[in-house]
Amino acid sequence: MTPLISLKSIRKTFTSGEVPVHALKDVSLDIEAGDFVAIIGQSGSGKSTLMTILGCLDRPTSGQYLLDGEDVSDFSPDELAERRRRMFGFVFQSYNLVPTASAEENVEIPAIYAGLPAEARRERAGALLERLGLGDRLDHLPNQLSGGQQQRVSIARALMNGGQIILADEPTGALDSRSGRDVLATLRQMHAEGHTVIIITHAPELAESADRVIEIRDGQIVADRRLRPLPRANPKGPEAIGAEAASAVVADVFEAVRMSMRALRANLFRTVLTLLGIVIGVSSVVAMLAIGNGAQQSVLSRIAAMGSDLLIVRPNMANFRGGDGGSIVSLVPSDADAILELPNVAFAVPEMSSTLTVRAGNRDTQTTVNGTVPQFPAAKSWEVGAGSFLNTEDMTSYAPVAVIGQTVADTLFPDGGTALGQYILIKNIPFQVIGVMAKKGATAGGQDQDDTVLVPLSTGNLRLFGARNVRSITVQVKDDSAINVTQDQIQALLDDRHKRQDTQITNMAAIRETFTETSNVLKIFLGSIAAISLVVGGIGVMNIMLVSVTERTREIGIRMATGARARDILTQFIVEALVVSALGGLIGIALGLSIGGVAQLFGVPVSFAPGPVILAFGSAFLTGLVFGYLPARNASRLQPAVALASV
Repeated sequence: MTPLISLKSIRKTFTSGEVPVHALKDVSLDIEAGDFVAIIGQSGSGKSTLMTILGCLDRPTSGQYLLDGEDVSDFSPDELAERRRRMFGFVFQSYNLVPTASAEENVEIPAIYAGLPAEARRERAGALLERLGLGDRLDHLPNQLSGGQQQRVSIARALMNGGQIILADEPTGALDSRSGRDVLATLRQMHAEGHTVIIITHAPELAESADRVIEIRDGQIVADRRLRPLPRANPKGPEAIGAEAASAVVADVFEAVRMSMRALRANLFRTVLTLLGIVIGVSSVVAMLAIGNGAQQSVLSRIAAMGSDLLIVRPNMANFRGGDGGSIVSLVPSDADAILELPNVAFAVPEMSSTLTVRAGNRDTQTTVNGTVPQFPAAKSWEVGAGSFLNTEDMTSYAPVAVIGQTVADTLFPDGGTALGQYILIKNIPFQVIGVMAKKGATAGGQDQDDTVLVPLSTGNLRLFGARNVRSITVQVKDDSAINVTQDQIQALLDDRHKRQDTQITNMAAIRETFTETSNVLKIFLGSIAAISLVVGGIGVMNIMLVSVTERTREIGIRMATGARARDILTQFIVEALVVSALGGLIGIALGLSIGGVAQLFGVPVSFAPGPVILAFGSAFLTGLVFGYLPARNASRLQPAVALASV
């Protein structure tokens, strides 16, 4: 029969500085299926090195290793992991249990990488622990178990995938005599059930309990004695479970997330510090962009309320050189009439304003008195809330009538009475209130637009302002796509009428476009600041993950010994980084929305949109993926034997 294990001229050399250390020297050995072998030797004899090679945890420097007739010397790391998962079960002197996992979860680990469904894993793990007398310890952590109980958990884990070959490294070395006898009895029972058992020990009394004793000294086999005959049936032991699912690309993602959460809970304070960078970055993105969007929409809505198809004509005082100190008249009402004759002009509304004191009864207020024309509401997109607006007859008859803003109405008539029909005094001249404008709100600069009184321009110039000119002319165009052409025509008309360029025109559409561009740049700037926070948070994730890999090197070795492939370890640590980032992203989104909500309570314009939230969370997730990859790759490249030997 083909031996289950066959070593031919195996050598293993380590380098300590510049000095080569020959751990194994030309070792040849055959082990049959169903045998019970003890490999005995003193410390430094090479027995542990031999065990790591037998268990496919390390590769020989030279020689041939045939496992069930297959040469594993040139197997890929994933192929070696598949053999460990399918054929081997390890029992270590120091138990090598994952400290943050319960007894049941420790036993389940090999089956995770074998692709066994979660329910089947739990059922089998529970049955194995029950069989070994630990049925009431399923949810206990390793530090809640005695040494003997921990070793029995280790044995159950070795049997989880079938454990055709049980490799036990000093299985009783850390136990008291009674626990040692119990463990040895368990190993004998496993052998009787068909498992091939290989014990590595330095204790002669333990070796004598085996059927075959191989003595190793200075890296060479010096004795090979058979104490009891090999069972005739040569049983190969139980079949590996989950073999049909062993080709799964990665372990169950849910299990990876669950293991990640357990690892993060084990270092809660460090996890919180790691989350902090991500939380700050994500909340900054959400809050800053929400406030930025709110401010932009607020200003744009006010510009839109003023009308994006408007041109505002004003005197250009910078071009005046009046040396006598007198007032220079630039715009006059007739300029508005001339502008109205141009094509593409819908309205031309001249205005003159001044800050005056207005009184009603025993109340007074200082407000802006604006002389205007009947087209004012249409040009300004401002409706009359109550009553009526000025008409053409009011203009021609110099009527002493007024339309007031909501703020003036609330100030002068606060008792809930109507202002319509009441008289107000402006410069001690009575004006009858014929209308109240609808509430308009504040401008982008914070000026209250409702704090105004509107009177006929003719009446205002004659009786209030003492002037025949106007301060501005608001022009509304019919086709805003031709607004720039109309602007040039108006400028040319006024230059010709005044024989000089003494006016300037403000294009509201250009202001809207300029503001939009500026606010977009500002949002990019704010987003960049928040992105820097995310990068800082990502660096924190990477640093913590690197520390985690260092601290959990032995755990990585345990997982590899139980069949985890490099990509399983890579997936595990990437998922862990993603869990941190995703959790930080969710907390950051909640915090950012809360900050925006608080800002709204203080009157700050805020506009929440799904885009920035998705962007922030996606950036956090991508940060975890990018910055978690390097630590995960380092973890996946560890050699199982080296990882298990770490302190």
